Amino acid sequence: MVRWLNAAMPSLLIKRFPYGLGIVLILLSPCIARAETPDFAEEELTTVEEPESDQATETTDVSAGDANPSITLTGQVWRTKPGIVFLKTPVGLLTLSSKTTLKNVLASQAVTFWVHDVHSAIDIRKRSDGSLIHRYLGGPFKRSDDDPTKLLRWSPEGEKAVAFGAYERSLAGFREGDPVTVEVDETDTVVGVHDVQFDLQIGQLPTGRSAAHLVLTGTVDKLKSNFIFLRTPIGIINVNAKIGIKDVRVGHTMTLYIHARHMVADVSAPHAPSTTRRFVTGPLEFAAPDRTSVKLWTPEGEQIYPLDSVHHGKTALAGLKEGHTITAELNGRGDVVDFHRPH
Repeated sequence: MVRWLNAAMPSLLIKRFPYGLGIVLILLSPCIARAETPDFAEEELTTVEEPESDQATETTDVSAGDANPSITLTGQVWRTKPGIVFLKTPVGLLTLSSKTTLKNVLASQAVTFWVHDVHSAIDIRKRSDGSLIHRYLGGPFKRSDDDPTKLLRWSPEGEKAVAFGAYERSLAGFREGDPVTVEVDETDTVVGVHDVQFDLQIGQLPTGRSAAHLVLTGTVDKLKSNFIFLRTPIGIINVNAKIGIKDVRVGHTMTLYIHARHMVADVSAPHAPSTTRRFVTGPLEFAAPDRTSVKLWTPEGEQIYPLDSVHHGKTALAGLKEGHTITAELNGRGDVVDFHRPH
């Protein structure tokens, strides 16, 4: 769960997300926050498949060299309250909240959410034609070297300089590196300075066509029921262990990769120099006609895992049709030690 910080808020708040955006956070880096929104972790949510009309930026393949943290999700409006929007995304519930904006988000609008290192962005667009309604860009305050009346911002299209517009006086008090979230229009001019917060729960694997993307490393802070509370640079997020993660312990380090319908979780024990277990989850695809091996996506590319590498490999997947979700559990050497059927 996460939140965006108000520009006026101090950077040492507990449970805060950098630069106005946050997943339930414990401040591990400046400006991270957590939104105080209802916990819907146990509620059943319909998995979202992003429709053709959505204007979400298509994600490229996830790799180990991507920014970390890195998130791209498009959500459908599920519920709204004044200043609070609950969104169903391909991986779970995303909540946006603000005291100064988000007053009239409609079900006819699509919301796309990005995190890129210490930067964040939210686009709200009409589903019908993709036209922009709101864009929020969060990150450290940095003036353009070419024009001191412009602010350098990361955006899904790359870094750009946005004009202060009528908010030059409001932004004059910020120092280099201070967290700030601004709303910009289609001309890349600031049209608002807001307190926007977010809260994300990873409760499911995407199905069907999805541009879902996530790279995130953290330390297991708590275990409760089927949920792993992962302490990350952007806060503490809930991860449902039923998506294919087994026997994680408090103190373990975990890196999650999500790409389309695929998920990889790299787990290591405290102070371990490298990964001690890897869980590779995705749709079943046999790598050969004799069905003696399976092919699964990983951040390093597609890998083939022989079913006879474990004594009950074929039995574990017996009767499953291609497309059914499976998990291959690997040891620190990259050898398969088990196959699972996620719940």
